[in-house]
Order: sequence, then C-alpha cells, then structure tokens
Amino acid sequence: MTMRFGVFSSLLLWVAIAHPAQAASAPTTDTVLIVVSGEGRDDGSRPGYEFDELSQAWLIFRDNGLEVEIASPRGGAVVADRYDPEAPYNARLLADAAAMTALQATRATGELSAADYAAIYVVGGKGAMFDLPVDTALQSLMADVYEQGGVLAAVCHGPAALAEVRRHDGSLLVAGRTVTGFTNEEEALFGKKWAATFPWLLEDAMRERGAHWREVPPVLSGIVVDGRLITGQNPYSTPALAEALVRATGRTPVVRAPWREERAVALVQRLLDGEDDTVATELASDRENIHVDLIGMIGYYHLQAAESPTAIESAVAVMALAAPYMDEPRLHLAIAEGWWRLEDATRARDVLHPMLVRWPDFAQAGELLQRIDGTR
Repeated sequence: MTMRFGVFSSLLLWVAIAHPAQAASAPTTDTVLIVVSGEGRDDGSRPGYEFDELSQAWLIFRDNGLEVEIASPRGGAVVADRYDPEAPYNARLLADAAAMTALQATRATGELSAADYAAIYVVGGKGAMFDLPVDTALQSLMADVYEQGGVLAAVCHGPAALAEVRRHDGSLLVAGRTVTGFTNEEEALFGKKWAATFPWLLEDAMRERGAHWREVPPVLSGIVVDGRLITGQNPYSTPALAEALVRATGRTPVVRAPWREERAVALVQRLLDGEDDTVATELASDRENIHVDLIGMIGYYHLQAAESPTAIESAVAVMALAAPYMDEPRLHLAIAEGWWRLEDATRARDVLHPMLVRWPDFAQAGELLQRIDGTR
C-alpha cells in the first residue's frame, strides 16, 4: 500500500451552509482566477502547489463554461509537488497546451484587476503556507473581488491566503465566518516534514482570527459554503468545492462521471454511515472503477488518529473493506493491531496467522503475535 497523501479528489460528502449566496451584485465576467504558490523548487528543497487540486478544479470550471486564468505571487513558471501524471484529470490537463503555457507563465498577482474576475480559487499544497499569506497584492485583490460581489474559494492549505484579507471596512474577512481547511489532526498525520516550519498552523490561525472552524474526519471530503466564501478541508474536497463555486456563479454543474478516488471516498463515508452490506457489494462488483488502495489508506490513517474504541472499530472496518483486494502486509498488520487495541485477541490472531503463512518473513506480524500470546 502506498502511504501517500497525493491523489486528490472527492464527492460532496459534507457541506455546511452558513449564509445565503449573496450574489446580487455579482460581476458579469465569466473568468475564474486560479492562484497557486510559487514556492516550489524542482529539487524538492521547497514545497509547491498540489497539481491534483489544480487539474480537477480547472477541468470542472472549463467544462461548466468558465474561463480560467492562473496567477502566483511573483508570476512566471511554478513547480508542483509530486503527483501522478497518469491520473485521468492530470493527464487531461497535461495534454492541454494552453494550460501548460499558462503554468509556465503565470500572471503576477500584483498586475491583476478585480474587475476581470467573477471568482478566485486558491490551490493548496504546503507551499501555500509560505508565500500566499504574505502576498499583500493577493490580499487586496481578493478583498476587491469579494466586495464587488465575486466568489472566493480555497482548498486544503489554500485558505492560508484568506488569513490576512481585510474587507473595505478594515475587518478581517474570516472573522465570524464559518470555514474549513487542512486540520491540525491532518497536519499531525501528514505534515511532519514541513509543518514545523510553517508560520502557523492553518486551523490555529483561523480560530485566532475569529473564524468558526468546521472539520470532518481526516482524508474525507468536507466543504463549507458561507455565502460567497467557500472553503475545502483537504485535497479530497476539491471536486465538491469546484462544483460549489460553479453553483455560486449561477450555473448548475454539468453531470460527470466521478473519478475513482471520489468513489472510494464516497464508499468510505457510506460505510461510516452504516451501509456495510451495500458498500461491500458495490466494491466487489466494480472495484476497477474504485480506488481500492485509497480506501485502505484512509482506514490506515484513521487508525493512527483513533483514540476511542468506536473510532478504532470504524478504522478497522474501513481497512477490512479494502483488505481482500490489497496485497499489502502493512494493511493487514494494522487490522490486527486495531483488533488488539480493542482487546479482541481472537480476531487479531485470526488476521495474523494467515499473514504469517502468506508473508512468513514479515517480522512485525510475528512480533505482534508474540505480544498477544504473551498476555494469555
């Protein structure tokens, strides 16, 4: 199992609607400005933006008749963090010559006029924590777009760009508003390399600025629609957020086939909501069109974050959903560990014994079995 937080899409699984649409004075332009971090370096010495969050949103905007431009704080070429070029959304964008040209020559935020944009969408990625919050030109641009009736949207670490945006009356835009973004819990799971170097954690900054914070369990899809301010919790929230932006411009999103990752996240949510039998049947009958490894990864990380017996049991159920289709000993070991944490030694052994037949050299499985047997 690839324990990587990098294939990013979702269904609209959770939405908090805090205020009405507030679009009476919306601009007449049909252009969305996508903002990305310019921090990324090819050698990996600095993190950049998330390509999946760019490609998924770009495609949804274009497929719904919106024009798209792209900007970064300094302008020019920008570098993404590692991504899968064969994922269908990424492959489609990589084949778009105009999009690739735009990424090699992004517009500088200081050169733009709010009157040209109906909405601004801020892509996340760890780089967004460094250059976007201190981009005063971007802050002014976002305030102007919002005050003229436009939409502001940001996903994952992208809401960091909203932290210092002030309305024309001098008040912080996020004060008193309901928002989401990459959570402290998700940082603890996935941000170990860079989080210590951030100026602040996103959740902390939003709370300190008077925002009402909302979140869902890690790696699930969650967006908040607070009038013309739309935020998404993590990369898996990108499609839902992009379609919410489309709706905020007065359009009805076109019907599309969900990506494999979206279907995986949706199945996990349904499992957590109690649809055990239907979820397992759907996965068994159509697993080629569902990202099974992602299901296993979600369960694995939910177990790492779990503190209560209920949370542990839910994480085990998610992992068990994927386990029949994943040739990954670490996943099966995690299931056994979950049962052991639930003080169910019998079920833990029932997982470990066939593991040791299948993977006899997997020492961690033998060590866990010895610990269990030693407590008899």
